[in-house]
Amino acid sequence: MAKGKNATIYFCQNCGHESSKWMGQCPGCRQWNTFVEETVVTGASTKSTKNGTAKFNKPSALNEISLEEDDRISTHMKELDRVLGGGLVKGSLTLVGGDPGIGKSTLLLQVCRNMAQDGQEVLYVSGEESLKQIKIRANRIGEFNNQLKLMCETSLDAIEETMRHMKPDVVVIDSIQTMYQEDISSAPGSVSQVREATSLFLQLAKGLNISIFIVGHVTKEGTVAGPRVLEHMVDTVLYFEGDRHASYRILRGVKNRFGSTNEIGVFEMEATGLKEVQNPSEFMLSGKPEEASGSVVVCSMEGTRPMLIEIQALVCHTSFGLPRRQAIGTDFNRVNLLIAVLEKRLGMSLGNYDAYVNIAGGIRIMEPAIDLGIVMAIASSFKNRAIDNRLIAIGEVGLSGEVRGVSQIQVRVAEAKKLGFTTCVIPFVCMDSVKEVTGIKLIGVKSVGDAIDLI
Repeated sequence: MAKGKNATIYFCQNCGHESSKWMGQCPGCRQWNTFVEETVVTGASTKSTKNGTAKFNKPSALNEISLEEDDRISTHMKELDRVLGGGLVKGSLTLVGGDPGIGKSTLLLQVCRNMAQDGQEVLYVSGEESLKQIKIRANRIGEFNNQLKLMCETSLDAIEETMRHMKPDVVVIDSIQTMYQEDISSAPGSVSQVREATSLFLQLAKGLNISIFIVGHVTKEGTVAGPRVLEHMVDTVLYFEGDRHASYRILRGVKNRFGSTNEIGVFEMEATGLKEVQNPSEFMLSGKPEEASGSVVVCSMEGTRPMLIEIQALVCHTSFGLPRRQAIGTDFNRVNLLIAVLEKRLGMSLGNYDAYVNIAGGIRIMEPAIDLGIVMAIASSFKNRAIDNRLIAIGEVGLSGEVRGVSQIQVRVAEAKKLGFTTCVIPFVCMDSVKEVTGIKLIGVKSVGDAIDLI
């Protein structure tokens, strides 16, 4: 192999764009001040492999490719299997991101325990913790068998050699930012190192038919640190969300080549690890106040799962010239838009009042179907009149004050009926879709005025 020479290259930390000189704005992603300087080896021949022979894949006919029923492996965690699309696919590369201390390592260690007990050969590679630290965390989770092997290593060459020799069924890499290739002079976590490490694990996953989980750190914006090409290379991207000081955790799939990208899994952090929440609606509504103004229940769809969420609003007279507006768990601009609709279409004078909107439970909902619930919660707090505790509101609100239809209305109403709600306020255009549903009172509204009259 010919020896290369060192050269200075500038990489964009956001998209991985390469440039021979520093630029203020990246031409690829149009982000400012994202270029970093790194030293790379250029001019080296890449035609030969480590053993001196090059191997090439031959093309195959589509009809000759067989799909076996056991291509998916169950993690024995229903919430995780739901997000993955029915189980872990053999030879897949899955990226798990989340804030520090949110529970990524705990979740994956529980998955390793379940799959090891199922007879799978599992390798857990940690570049951040020692073997004793992992053992202390494992003792809180439960008993482990000899099918799980631990390895503390950051060298990609050593990890590759171990995987080729051991040939495990499942591998966990914690984390991708700590792995480094000795041939690359840049520090671990840099654009070059992260891209090289991900490329290597992608080749090992596809070539050896190994399912690999890689843990990724996140930035203050909540995205995985490193180049955006990292998310493009993997098969599945999962984000572990939630307040680290709260007991619940949300596992959300934002990319999945083997299933839906809108599914979520709900977990509760306990002393013995993460516990699955089978009924998130009941969990989110626990502690809902009785006969309190500014509180209303809505139904949001997360993939194929309906979730009942409590929306709280507080409207109070302001002591300053400019009223405050604050939204937690939903889009701030959307809340301002709905307040403007109430002022213009219903004549509510909210210019001298502060308005605060909160999605109880800490979950973040961006679906327009909760618009009607936000409007009714704000009006309820403004008038200081409580809404019936057994009432649920579903609908999107337009700028003209009209209530528009939403998707999967039957599933939403059925979920509300299952949890004991007696009245459901829905868009009038959706009444024909749920006329066969019995056991719950359905009220169709055409405008926000019709909904406010129910308070």
